[in-house]
Amino acid sequence: MTALERAISDPRPVDGIGARSPMHGLARRSIGFADVLGQSVSATAPSAAATTVPLLLSVVAGAAQVWSLALAAVVALLVAQGVNEFTRRVAATGSLYTFVAKGLGTRASFVTGIALLTGYGFVSMFALGGAGTYAAALLARVVPGVDTSPLVLGVTIATIAAGVALVLARGIRVSTRVALVVEAVSVAIILTLVVVLLQAIAPRADWSALSPAAVSPSSLAVGVVLGLTAFVGFESAAALGVEARTPFRSIPRAIVWTVIVSGAVYVLSSTSFVLGFEVIGETMSESVMPVDQLASAFGVEWVGVLLDASITASFVACAIASMTALVRVLFSMGREGLAPAVLGNTHSRFRTPFVAVVASTPLVASIPVVAALAGAGVWDTMQVLIVVAAGGYITAYVLVCAAAPVFLRRIGELTWPPVVRSIVTVALLLGVLVVFLGEESRSERSLGVWVFLAVMVAGLAWALLRHRSVPGLRHRIGVHDEPIASDVLGGALRSGGTERSGGG
Repeated sequence: MTALERAISDPRPVDGIGARSPMHGLARRSIGFADVLGQSVSATAPSAAATTVPLLLSVVAGAAQVWSLALAAVVALLVAQGVNEFTRRVAATGSLYTFVAKGLGTRASFVTGIALLTGYGFVSMFALGGAGTYAAALLARVVPGVDTSPLVLGVTIATIAAGVALVLARGIRVSTRVALVVEAVSVAIILTLVVVLLQAIAPRADWSALSPAAVSPSSLAVGVVLGLTAFVGFESAAALGVEARTPFRSIPRAIVWTVIVSGAVYVLSSTSFVLGFEVIGETMSESVMPVDQLASAFGVEWVGVLLDASITASFVACAIASMTALVRVLFSMGREGLAPAVLGNTHSRFRTPFVAVVASTPLVASIPVVAALAGAGVWDTMQVLIVVAAGGYITAYVLVCAAAPVFLRRIGELTWPPVVRSIVTVALLLGVLVVFLGEESRSERSLGVWVFLAVMVAGLAWALLRHRSVPGLRHRIGVHDEPIASDVLGGALRSGGTERSGGG
């Protein structure tokens, strides 16, 4: 018998390994790479973003939107590299909130945590509003005029929110796989439609409309700022660090591939829009549903039904994925004591942050439902919500990229490339944030800027109050998954029992 065989058959006891993870209660090590990838892709919602963000960009960037989205993808990849300095070393449910605590400390993590909750929460509202709007449009194809009823729209949004909550409560495998399947079908449909449009447009297209020479630096800069909002949520796979089977490998890959896939979809769809509207001689910024308008103009009206179904599905998947990340950040805060402790409880059977799901769903659903019932215009409300969400995401990205080299220095792994990348990325993101808030404060979506600032101030006031009133809180911030007895050969011999690692 070799030494290795002896060690396996009769392992030496290992001291200092606990029987359960600090994040116990979740379905630990239960989902694979496809589920993790589905989480980030669905949170980004490339199908929905591919048809809504170019419309917003057309107002400020015009034909520069294609180059703006391509450069925004580069910025997002830089942020992904900063996030992955942590995801390769720390498995957490708190995502960027936990990572910043490891680099910049407690107070910076408070800012990041509130920013993340703002991002995930408001983009969930945005997704529910979009899902309800497009679902009502689909229904109107069968029952004409029903989409103009505030009651029908409000009930539709509330029903979708209840369905999302049910999926989240049933288990991480259920939520990630539902989101993955829905978003995969949605992306396939939108790509098919874009290809059909390009085939119809190409023979008559003026390709010089895409020339970089026609792009002004100011339009490009503002376009990159808004273009980055199409990528927010790509990091949400980091919230599955405890539940992923191989977190240090699958999560970094999922984050990078999400940016690549989303960027390709955005550039392709934006190209078809710019060329298409150039051919028909119309102004894209004045369109409400650009793909439907192009489909009608080029004689492929059947695209409209598939498009509405695709976007509805994408918005639903986005709501599932964004809520998945939101409740896990709340779970992490509850487990630490920053939020009420009850939020750190899990369902005994489904092993999900059940209390966080029940507590957050009514809050998230309330804004789009009230907007619908009041007849205030769900699309107008959604535009304000995405401004609030984008402000939260970009703030969190600034802090996590700044924290990366500090964290690496603390663990003795700092080299010069992460330092350079951090300086460049933080400078770019700060510029993006300032320009974004400045431009939006002068637009018809200016309410979103003030809501973002108010939410951040209120959230930070709450966090600082908890920091002062909860003894020892600062020592518990940054909790994450750790090896348990069943992970280590010989660990269980001293533990007196182990935590179940599977489930779902």
